[in-house]
Amino acid sequence: MSLGIVFLSEVFGTAMLTLLGCGVVANTALKGTKGNNTGFLFVNFGWGLAVFAGVFVAAKSGAHLNPAVTLGIVASGKSEFVPGIPVDAASIFTYLGAELLGAFIGAVICWLAYKQHFDVEPDPANKLGTFSTGPAIRSYGWNLVTEIIGTFVLVFVILCFGGSPNELGPLAVAMLVVGIGASLGGPTGYAINPARDLGPRIAHAVLPIKGKGSSDWSYAWVPIAGPIIGGLLAGFAAHLPIVFTAVAK
Repeated sequence: MSLGIVFLSEVFGTAMLTLLGCGVVANTALKGTKGNNTGFLFVNFGWGLAVFAGVFVAAKSGAHLNPAVTLGIVASGKSEFVPGIPVDAASIFTYLGAELLGAFIGAVICWLAYKQHFDVEPDPANKLGTFSTGPAIRSYGWNLVTEIIGTFVLVFVILCFGGSPNELGPLAVAMLVVGIGASLGGPTGYAINPARDLGPRIAHAVLPIKGKGSSDWSYAWVPIAGPIIGGLLAGFAAHLPIVFTAVAK
């Protein structure tokens, strides 16, 4: 294992996650698709299956696919991300950089797959919603709280069941993501992953999307800060002796 393998593993895994995740949103949101107006639960399951695929692709690196997971593992006090990769500044930034790059690449490929539908979609909000999240009711403080809670659930459960997504099992992580979306996704669209939101938002900003409108940068800090805070809190909580004692029993 090397940092080069970690980087490529996380880039490909996160790209697969974002391609399939943004793709399911595009399928339900954009005009004229076969899945138009399928609904939010359809999106939840699509994102769950996107995670399922991404975890398999990035299994060698521990399949973080998410800076909140990476930072949660750091906060939990673990000494290695995967065997041979110590938790240090170099490995942390390798994971974070790969996750962001992968998310950007996946979003670009999604745009290519749905290019004609982006061209005919009249609502700029639907186009942006394919790439990144936005709140149902814009209230930055409460939106932040929602993202913190959703990400805490994600990272805490992952850490309690094995320390990294590939040890917990791809299907279990996928179902966890579906559950979080179905129960906690309503207020903000549940980013629960800074790279998943920021990488595609950057793609939306730079791609030549017809009639795309604003990339809503005024909101962009919420799905970055909320998941980071939630992931760190989950890591600290999972590190508490009482939690590990309960899991062991």
